[in-house]
Amino acid sequence: MAEEMRILMRNYGKIDPLNIDDYISAGGYKGLEKARAMSQKDLMAEVQKSGLRGRGGAGFNAGMKWSFSYNTPSDQKYVVCNADEGEPGTYKDRLIMENDPQSVLEGMAVCGYAIGSNKGYIYCRGEYPYVVEKLNTAIEQAKAKGVLGDFDIEVRMGAGAYVCGEESALIESIEGHRGEPRFKPPFPPVTGLWGKPTIVNNVETFANIPLILEKGADWFAGIGAKSYPGTKLMTLTGDVVNCTFIEVPTDTTIRQVIFDFGGGIAGGKKFKAVQIGGTSGGFIPESLLDTAIDFDSMAAIGATLGSGAVFVMDESRDMVDVINQITKFFEHESCGKCSPCREGTKRMHEMVKNIYSGRGTAADLDLLNRLGTVMSKACLCGLGQAAPSPVLTTLQHFKTDYTAKFN
Repeated sequence: MAEEMRILMRNYGKIDPLNIDDYISAGGYKGLEKARAMSQKDLMAEVQKSGLRGRGGAGFNAGMKWSFSYNTPSDQKYVVCNADEGEPGTYKDRLIMENDPQSVLEGMAVCGYAIGSNKGYIYCRGEYPYVVEKLNTAIEQAKAKGVLGDFDIEVRMGAGAYVCGEESALIESIEGHRGEPRFKPPFPPVTGLWGKPTIVNNVETFANIPLILEKGADWFAGIGAKSYPGTKLMTLTGDVVNCTFIEVPTDTTIRQVIFDFGGGIAGGKKFKAVQIGGTSGGFIPESLLDTAIDFDSMAAIGATLGSGAVFVMDESRDMVDVINQITKFFEHESCGKCSPCREGTKRMHEMVKNIYSGRGTAADLDLLNRLGTVMSKACLCGLGQAAPSPVLTTLQHFKTDYTAKFN
């Protein structure tokens, strides 16, 4: 395989993830030690200087996000790790939690010190009960060693709702309510869990923090794309030779991910499309494969980096069949709180299903495009806003697959 750059996965296969002494021997908790020797403002400035941006999908500067909670007076503040990971084909967060759980705890503790919080929650996907066991073991060992100080971490499990990957729906779920997104503003860093300032970051985001503190912001900022520095953990699935995971700098191109690391298309077939960032990601044709995987470059071509899932399809795949399954998924997972998503996902699936079964018309394509555009702007949360992306990008790049269904 082509050369990787393992930062997040630096301890993969090298330490026992359920032995905190192994983690400490490998340099663990040095970042937290350095953080506590700094003032809170200097710490947040260092994280902001590193250029670390959220790895869960929104791509917001982590240090700046932390500063919002720090600057909001409150008797209690919270740190929440989003480990819901509900995107099909995605397992990067599971890899980190299974193989290096202490790195996540350390990153959360750094954030807790920065914003003045003594309480953290890890919201873990309901389908990961064995991961929860590992996290609880790691927390118990960290408490026994006293490395977390007065920062307490608790694991909460989801119940299989895709929408709870959205930070405000996740917060509602932790509070014991139905998982539905909140109207924003106010945003969670100011008014979050139980109305208190709350930082919600992804597993991958927190796992980057210890090494940034240990090696310095300039070191991290010098890796990968300047606007989205660091590495990205990606999971390759579909019609690719190497169905595996990789960690590469963010200036790596999509073509390199698929053909250098993924080994190209399986069975000697030709490439047709790739979807990056999970089910809500856009489909990318061969003409755009030389795009770098950083957040801004992906957004410029109507795609997302998001969860880092890379779903490759060969020439034999029917894009309308794929879209039919995706729109069915979003119709099922819509929480129903806002009408653009509740009604839009249902109508979108109905139209795609009609086209797939040969009952569609050319007018349906225009209506699909209009509906998708409205949903991307009018839906309350990221689920509804991103749901049309697969449809819109296939209409743009693979329209012949749709027209081939017309009688």
